[in-house]
Amino acid sequence: MSDERDPAPYDALLLLSFGGPEGPDDVVPFLENVTRGRGIPKERLKEVGQHYFRFGGVSPINEQNRTLLAALRKDFADHGLDLPVHWGNRNWAPYLTDTLRELALAGHRRIAVLATSAYASYSGCRQYRENLADALAALEAEGIARPRVDKLRHYFNHPGFVRPMVDGVLASLAELPPGVRDGARLAFTTHSIPTAAADTSGPVEGHGDGGAYVRQHLDVARLIVDAVREETGVDHPWRLVYQSRSGAPHIPWLEPDICEHLEELHAEGAPAAVLVPIGFVSDHMEVLYDLDTEAVARAAELGLPVRRSATVGADPRFAAAVRELVLERAAAERGEPVRPCALGPLGPSHDLCPIGCCPARAPRPAAAGADSPYA
Repeated sequence: MSDERDPAPYDALLLLSFGGPEGPDDVVPFLENVTRGRGIPKERLKEVGQHYFRFGGVSPINEQNRTLLAALRKDFADHGLDLPVHWGNRNWAPYLTDTLRELALAGHRRIAVLATSAYASYSGCRQYRENLADALAALEAEGIARPRVDKLRHYFNHPGFVRPMVDGVLASLAELPPGVRDGARLAFTTHSIPTAAADTSGPVEGHGDGGAYVRQHLDVARLIVDAVREETGVDHPWRLVYQSRSGAPHIPWLEPDICEHLEELHAEGAPAAVLVPIGFVSDHMEVLYDLDTEAVARAAELGLPVRRSATVGADPRFAAAVRELVLERAAAERGEPVRPCALGPLGPSHDLCPIGCCPARAPRPAAAGADSPYA
């Protein structure tokens, strides 16, 4: 790169996340935002909201995004990268459209976007691109000159994302009693999605059983297992499992569920397990409830010792990885040679989502891709 601190052509970074309620009165309106267009009755949303009410109506995700925002700003400043960092959400304040409006009115014209989802899938990638397109259309309707937005590539196999999870597994193993530590199984967890959505995740040429969504998670799991083996000398049996299913029972979703897997491990005589939430950037509600509450309770009922390893969160190595992703993409946009950083056989993901990548059930405009109406 001609200047490793040069973010041009970008003049801002947008942290784009899911959002979550920050009090009891927020829960149902938040869930209405999440499920908009599906016709779900308010009484049903109140039932679903019990997970949030259990924790005072507060999801940890917004506070964790504030912490990550601070970590990114500190890392950028410490490394002489003059690039403002802003934050917008899909489903709760600060809303994406509001943040983009503020950026556009402040004169920002080219914005790099980091989504808090590391993997390819409709809900983890294309839907965020649709949200960006909706926000840009809203600005245009208001007569505001819309900026160009470029979503940074998937970072599931960037060392700054993988290494903190390796350390989390090592720490969790060390917490287990010595008598069960070496025999502990590793249960790598991610959000379950409909199998149809998994099969069509990633570029068209890779569509098939599980698509890029499953392949990328398996790649990360293997990277972690190999690193743990190298550091401990122990080859821990492992499996990719799923959590947080929310769809209709008749629609096939990725399996097995983490609680079912714990039952299988107990039946097999496994002495212990470490739950490794590789599908989540931070400890938000689905980690706090589905793993730390439900899965841990099920393991206790079975008498199976478990530990839950940490997510990446605002680890300084992840903040550094984001800086590297921004500078990598900036150099590529300037036409300079780039060597993207990635671990494992899948290599670095694409910068520009191709046509047909992670398609929606009903076609909708999506920004930051080869099929974007906003060049």
